[in-house]
Parts: sequence; structure tokens; C-alpha cells
Amino acid sequence: MSGLSCVVVGGSRGIGRAAAHLLSELGANVVVNGRHSEAVDETVRSMTAAGGAAVGFVGAPDNDRTATDLIEACRTEYGGIDVLINCAGIPEPAGSSILTITPDDFHRLIDAHLGTVFHTCRAAAPLMAAQGHGTIINTGSTASLGIYGGTGYPAGKAAVNGLTLAIAAELKQSGVRANVICPGARTRLSEGDEYIAHLHDLHTRGLLDEMTLQASLAPAPAECVAPLYAYLASDLSARITGQIFIAAGGFIGRFKRQVPTPLGYRDHTESSQWSVPEIDELMGRR
Repeated sequence: MSGLSCVVVGGSRGIGRAAAHLLSELGANVVVNGRHSEAVDETVRSMTAAGGAAVGFVGAPDNDRTATDLIEACRTEYGGIDVLINCAGIPEPAGSSILTITPDDFHRLIDAHLGTVFHTCRAAAPLMAAQGHGTIINTGSTASLGIYGGTGYPAGKAAVNGLTLAIAAELKQSGVRANVICPGARTRLSEGDEYIAHLHDLHTRGLLDEMTLQASLAPAPAECVAPLYAYLASDLSARITGQIFIAAGGFIGRFKRQVPTPLGYRDHTESSQWSVPEIDELMGRR
């Protein structure tokens, strides 16, 4: 990993910071991106004090101009870009659901998650394809399964999964890889009284099972998931693309690719379409 040029979006806090630190320790050159200059500056200082190569870039790359400038900053400082890691995120408003969310809040969540990934990947992918190599690691969430409720957050994260799989398929022949990590870790998004109350409410309503509740109430430090980001950024994972992983504490897993389970089949050129009662019968068999 020595000498790789990396951009870590959301790298000044939480999981992004842990990943940026580990990449730096392993010899990578890192551009640390964050929204707040104080957090970015402090992260860069701590990395360089430990002997790493790091520079900061302040701004939210959920728009084309900022995302382009961020990727260009990596090229200017380090001569290119080998790795793009997206770890930025914002929380769902307290108590948010489809019954209460405002359109503005929903679009803000989509822009922060899907928009950031889209704009940074759009800026980095052509450069990676032209050089014949590169690695994109986006951050999803098990919230995309709907088990944590919400609206824009799970929708944005699910969209990140789909976009990443499409990017991986499209860029495979160019030597560019793209994967997703759904992390479970203690960050500013997973702590506080409101967050704890929200988890208990989800459990009471039957959305969260007991095991997931307990794991969510006591998440491991962000440093526990950083090694998977480093692995996917390294040449050791050169064969891996188009995958969705989960990392939480000491657990690492991989989601199976979704495939349909057949319920019934008839040739439309030889048979009539399914009737509503026939479809109901098919559903009753499964």
C-alpha cells in the first residue's frame, strides 16, 4: 500500500478518520476531507505527527464543483488518485419516518449520501479508467434493509449499494474496482440519548430483533472496521469487485448477490397470463 494516493471523504471523523489513519500508517498518501476545518486540521496533524503523509480538503463534495476540486487536490499533491473512499454521512432527523419527514430533509439526506458518492465517483472514475487501475470503496449501511426505520438515510444507502455495483460492472474491464462496506461502529451518528431511545422504540415495534438491538447499543470502536477498508484498498483484494460487505466489531461478512426465487413459470407465447387467483395460489405455496 506504500505510495498509494487516497482520498477519504468524511475522513476527519468516525469511521473515515479511522480508515484514513490506518491507510497512512500503512504508507499511503491521504487527502482527508471533511466539512469542518477544525476537525480536518486536527486529523491531518495527528497523521503527520505519526510520520504519515496527509493533507486536508475542507468542503462537502455533494456537488460537482467541490467533488472535482477534491479529486484534483489529490492529483496536485500526490500526482494521481489510486483509492477513493466515501465515508461521509449525516443522521436522519430525530423521530423521522415517512409520516413526518419533510421533502427538504429527505433530499438533504439523499444528497449527503448518494449525491456525495455520485459526484466523487464521477470525478475519480474517468481518471482511474484512463490509468488502468483504481479502487472505489463506498460506505453503505444495514439501514438499507429497513430495520432502523427512517426515510432518506436508508434510501440513500440502498442507492449507494446499487450505484456501486453498477460502477463495478462498468469499470471492471478498465481495471477499476468498486465495493461497498456496511459498517457497524461507534460514531457520532450512533450515540446519545435520542439514538438509544430510537433503538428501543424500533425493538418495541418489532423492527429490530434482540441481537441487533444489543449490538447497536454497544457498537465497537471505529478502528475495528478500518482494516476492511485498508484491505479493499490494497492489491491483496485485486480479485474483488462488485461486492457488499459488512464489518462490525470482530465480525466480517459478505452479502449474497440478490437473485429471484422462482414462484411459477409459464411460456407467454403458449399460455395466457397469470390470473389474480392463480398468483394468490403461488404466493400461498411459499
